[in-house]
Amino acid sequence: MRVIAGSAGGIPLRFSSTELRPTMDLVRGAIFSALGDLVIGARVLDLFAGSGAYGIEALSRGAAEAVFVDNHRKSIEAIRLNLARAKLNGKVIREDVFRFLQRCDAPFRLVFADPPYAKRVEDRNFADELLDSAAVVAAVQPGGVLVLERSPVKGETVSGFWEVTRQKKYGATEVLFCVHKKLRASDGAARVSSPKSSPDC
Repeated sequence: MRVIAGSAGGIPLRFSSTELRPTMDLVRGAIFSALGDLVIGARVLDLFAGSGAYGIEALSRGAAEAVFVDNHRKSIEAIRLNLARAKLNGKVIREDVFRFLQRCDAPFRLVFADPPYAKRVEDRNFADELLDSAAVVAAVQPGGVLVLERSPVKGETVSGFWEVTRQKKYGATEVLFCVHKKLRASDGAARVSSPKSSPDC
């Protein structure tokens, strides 16, 4: 796993033992190609940050600021090490993601979330909780985008808060690009492009 492009392009990233399925470089590259210039100058939030790969990639590509949130000590250590390797600065917070969101008072243009997958019926479904959370809506500024990774599901994604503008499966991973539903209805939300350089998008 590495930083794909930008000032830290090519720098290898360490992932922690708590990060069981670090996002593949191919998937991250496709996501950032789709986001395009939205990254430049953006304030970015990386939830369930793991190695910090999303936030670090954003900083490398010109984001103004990145906040990393994870509740595992080894993940926090990995994020700090990776920021140092990439010679980038970010705010690293060890806290439960939902508790952090409840006290977050400044919205972000880009919010990345890569929660643990719900593999069994009895597992906690973090992805659905994020889609149904008013606190997540408040964390994304008007015109911003929520990028959510989850296990692929059948059928249409329904949320009272979000419109899914782009949805793509990569093996055992599904990526959703979400914008505020009310803003999308008035065409006030950011547009996510379809990268021409990657046939997998």
